[in-house]
Amino acid sequence: MNIVVAPDSFKGSLTSSQAANIMKQAILDLHYGDTVRTKPMADGGEGTVDALLASSAGDRIEVTCTGPLGKKIKTYYAILENNTAAIEVANIAGLVQVPPSQRNPDGTTTFGLGEVMKDALDKGCKSFIIGLGGSATNDGGLGFLQALGMKAWDKEGKEAGIFGKDLLEVNQVSFDRLDPRLEHITIKVACDVDNPLCGEKGASAVYGPQKGASSKQIPIYDEALARFAALIEKQKGKVFNNVKGSGAAGGLGFAFLVLGAKLISGAELVAEASNLKEAIEQADLVITGEGQSDEQTLYGKAPGYIADLAQIYGVPTILISGSLAGNLDVLRSKFHGCFSIITKPLTIEECMDQAKQLLYNQTKQVMHLIHSLKI
Repeated sequence: MNIVVAPDSFKGSLTSSQAANIMKQAILDLHYGDTVRTKPMADGGEGTVDALLASSAGDRIEVTCTGPLGKKIKTYYAILENNTAAIEVANIAGLVQVPPSQRNPDGTTTFGLGEVMKDALDKGCKSFIIGLGGSATNDGGLGFLQALGMKAWDKEGKEAGIFGKDLLEVNQVSFDRLDPRLEHITIKVACDVDNPLCGEKGASAVYGPQKGASSKQIPIYDEALARFAALIEKQKGKVFNNVKGSGAAGGLGFAFLVLGAKLISGAELVAEASNLKEAIEQADLVITGEGQSDEQTLYGKAPGYIADLAQIYGVPTILISGSLAGNLDVLRSKFHGCFSIITKPLTIEECMDQAKQLLYNQTKQVMHLIHSLKI
């Protein structure tokens, strides 16, 4: 049997690559002669670059750049086949990199993201895959665009700084010195939210609080983002701020749209980059999973996307997740079987600690059942 194993991460316990390898080992240890291809999945947040490296040919590139708090950090991105750079915002300007006590949009920046893109451009990359999830910023991509050559000034004609607080003073921008290589590349951005840049459903109102924005700061940033967008849109002769996803990652979605990027679902982007479609087309069975599955799994999450893709080719799909919740009939409408790795009473901490063994055991049980029934 040809099997494709394509789980998302089991957040807090296993990366998607780890989960895929555990499932593969469990299947092979049954000695039924199955062929297993692993295609770890991600949604554009943490683990996106690692998932792409695990499922497609490429190199991990170590790089030093400006972190979210303005200090130099060591991070990495990937260069995949066909000179494609895969870059993860969470690795460069991520919320996990900022201690809770220091979370404040005034003091964070996306400048490092532009630095990493320039490094990839220097290495000859012609296309880019950007994982947009998990940012600590709300600067509308100000720092990011400055690193790529955009200039910005305040009312007094002084060049603007690179932090969120500097966005509040921007009065003029110029793209005259924007890196000319950007005109000759393609950019695909993993974006699983449809928030506009501004307003009650915008970047500041919806995501600002988790990045440390106070109730007083939220309307101030919302207004600043609107002014910033108006300045850029006047120069570009095109409106970007109302496009779905422009408010993603504190307005980074908007900045990427300005550069001509295409915003697509994270699952679709990772699947496309890892040639998942071709693998499923040749498969007899697909196994996917995630930390917890419920009705929301079918709306934009990786397992739901995989089930839809497999359905096109008539390939049965099994879901093996950390836990199952909600209306399971809804899940069964997409999956041929839904299983939790928890088979006995355990605390959350025990589940996390034992995730590897639990996933191994349940995968083995499910595959033994499938072969016994000759599905």
